[in-house]
Amino acid sequence: MEKADENLLPAVYGEVSEAFTVGPSALGYLTFIRNFVQGLASPMAGLLVIKHDRPTVLALGIMCWAFSTAAVGFSQYFWQVAILRAVNGLGLAIVIPALQSFIADSYEDRSRGVGFGVLSLIGCLGGIGGGALATVMAGHEFWGVPGWRCSFIMMATLSSLIGLLVFFFVVDPRKTMIIDQHSRQNTERDVLIDKGKSRATTTWVESWTAMKSVMKVKTFQFIVLQGIVGSVPWTAMVFFTFWFELIGFDNNRAAAIYSLFGAGTAIGSFLGGVIADRMSLVFPNSGRIMCAQFSAFMGIPSSLLLLRVIPQSVDSYFAFSATMFIMGLAISWCASAANGPMFAVVVPPKNRTMIYAFDRAFEVSFSAFAAPMVGILSEKIYGYDPTSVDPGSGSAQDAYALSRGLFAMMAVPFGLCSLFYTPLYWYFKRDRDEVKRSSLEEEDLL
Repeated sequence: MEKADENLLPAVYGEVSEAFTVGPSALGYLTFIRNFVQGLASPMAGLLVIKHDRPTVLALGIMCWAFSTAAVGFSQYFWQVAILRAVNGLGLAIVIPALQSFIADSYEDRSRGVGFGVLSLIGCLGGIGGGALATVMAGHEFWGVPGWRCSFIMMATLSSLIGLLVFFFVVDPRKTMIIDQHSRQNTERDVLIDKGKSRATTTWVESWTAMKSVMKVKTFQFIVLQGIVGSVPWTAMVFFTFWFELIGFDNNRAAAIYSLFGAGTAIGSFLGGVIADRMSLVFPNSGRIMCAQFSAFMGIPSSLLLLRVIPQSVDSYFAFSATMFIMGLAISWCASAANGPMFAVVVPPKNRTMIYAFDRAFEVSFSAFAAPMVGILSEKIYGYDPTSVDPGSGSAQDAYALSRGLFAMMAVPFGLCSLFYTPLYWYFKRDRDEVKRSSLEEEDLL
């Protein structure tokens, strides 16, 4: 549901552009606002899980994004949509780091790639459903209400239902984790709840200590560095559906092409996690890094083929479809193959939510600039003119301008992302062994 919600607005950029009379740069600012708020607010997740159960935190975030999504469906002015997208980012900031640490605690190291792969697979399927549903519904009216508005209201209703189910039925995996026989069979969750009952000053001191501990980890620093540039192309991709509509594809065919990209991403993220798990058994210190570098590098030829080589015409439907599927299959490994599993072993378990939260804070905040930059490049450099777009047939000239803006924000960042993984060949083993050493010392003290 989170990925479905993320894909709603980009899937109906064309209709939103027409409804509020705005161009790509304004649409890009909507994505920027949501991502920037999400990045700034992500550390909240690390603070909330110190005092509260993770299912409660997840449910709170889900309800926050569900409210904002429903309200977008009722918005009458562009500034209202902008404010609500900021609220949406706040909900995502709470949910994603808590969910990632939840997955890390649910799997052992040798199968953690599969765990994150399954999470990405389900998320991508949700993204396909949300994007395709919104794009198809956007071409119709229901009871006199534009279809794109109905899709927002419907998605918010389903999200609220999921939030209630999470709150009432999900059990935190930390509840079943026995820390040590000498700790009187306490669970990590019980320890955190006990801490939450202590004074607020103690909680803030512990939070600050955890933050400093996470920030000093070299593996964290370099994964965040690659993530800052590696997230830029993914943020820019929100314009894909709009680009296909500008080329001249109708809503259904544009949705079908983008759904193939989502399908490739879903399969690729799971496949990447499985391959990385196998590679880590053979090369425990470098297997995951090699998988991530391969995936990031594949973004360069994929974006070149898609945006510069294939003729931008409705006659290229099958070429676009095949390229989008293969592209999604190849470039989607990093999170499940490397980032998620590696974060889980370079900090103590109690700091996992904090490291995922700060990763999101840095990556999403900086990559948020990609979407408006695509719009600015398209309009100011390559000549995109929102007044010349025909809602029915698109505009070949404007599609060309948008593709150039997209390419500029994809090819180079993918290359830098692959390059920035390189220092991990030296630092990952050291950081992982340091955590193991600290854990053994704590056990000896107990």
